[in-house]
Amino acid sequence: MPVIDRIAGFADEIAAWRHDLHAHPELQYDVHRTAGFVADKLREFGCDEVATGIGRTGVVGVIRGRGHASNRAIGLRADMDALPIQETRDLPYRSTVPGKMHACGHDGHTAMLLGAAKYLAETRDFDGRAVLIFQPAEEGGGGGEAMVKDGMMERFGVEAVYGLHNIPDQPLGTFAIRPGPIMASTDRFTILIEGKGGHAALPHAAVDSVLVASHVVVALQSIVSRNVKALDSAVVSVCAVEAGHAFNVLPQRAELRGTVRALTPKVRDLVLRRIEAIVTGVAGAFGAVATVDFASGYPATENHPAETDFMADIAEQVVGAGHVERDVAPMMAAEDFSYMLAHRPGAYIFMGNGPSAGLHHPDYDFNDAAIPYGASLWARIIETGLPKGA
Repeated sequence: MPVIDRIAGFADEIAAWRHDLHAHPELQYDVHRTAGFVADKLREFGCDEVATGIGRTGVVGVIRGRGHASNRAIGLRADMDALPIQETRDLPYRSTVPGKMHACGHDGHTAMLLGAAKYLAETRDFDGRAVLIFQPAEEGGGGGEAMVKDGMMERFGVEAVYGLHNIPDQPLGTFAIRPGPIMASTDRFTILIEGKGGHAALPHAAVDSVLVASHVVVALQSIVSRNVKALDSAVVSVCAVEAGHAFNVLPQRAELRGTVRALTPKVRDLVLRRIEAIVTGVAGAFGAVATVDFASGYPATENHPAETDFMADIAEQVVGAGHVERDVAPMMAAEDFSYMLAHRPGAYIFMGNGPSAGLHHPDYDFNDAAIPYGASLWARIIETGLPKGA
């Protein structure tokens, strides 16, 4: 069973929905127009239930199959929010909101799930309930966690849940997945270094916070190379350094900010402990005092083995066995679908976007040619996972 003919037949309509969403990007939980657009479409399609305000601004649609023997339910999730980036491409449907754009393809994810919803509401060739989850605030807001805490899984009886993300430069018409961790956890750190300010011409009378910060940055890079096992994965990146304002003054304070990524809780805990030890130790060696403040982000996204095999099998139905990678390397970016996978079995898959600018880049755009593949995958997961007569 390749791409579904009916979905391919209205792929241009799905693309038009995406273009509308792309032109009107919204951030985090402030996705009122987007959520309204989604809810209106679901009602237009004839969904049996459309619930709004789940996890603040999330939307859930429920479609019941024609079969009557099963009360099982499978969840399919798409993210709705955009990013605070100024778009650079001069597209016919370019962002109409200065400083905001869909630079990660969530407009495409939402449109594809709407396309699957239209098809499933027409055909209903399954036994059970398709639960269509449209989530706000994936980009740093933890919308997935908010929807779970709002009782979504229990309210709609979700027994398994599936998600996807487009990947630039992964060939069009391909999917990639793996069991276990597929995306990393994320934590933020802020390091405050207190030295002793002074005249730049008299460094012996000061404790140079810039010098201390520089040694801290270099020392932090030893964590992955010298503390994490070679076959494990972690990232420690210092992304901001702030200290001083004058060319002839040694500043009293310096501040470093950065991120930590890991694929397992054990490695995550190791890296955080080592950051604390290195920062305080290096600062103390120079006569400075330093503190570290951590802010926990998303946990690692871990695919469940049985659901991973099932999703890969369905992907092969859509694009062929030679176009599905079943043991793709994990990605060190993070994803709040992890919260849903922590509460229900399921899996997360990468879908090829073809040649394009990278995610979170101002020149990025979702590839409309990928729409039939993603929408067909969603529809087949429901029809195969909730077979009539089962």
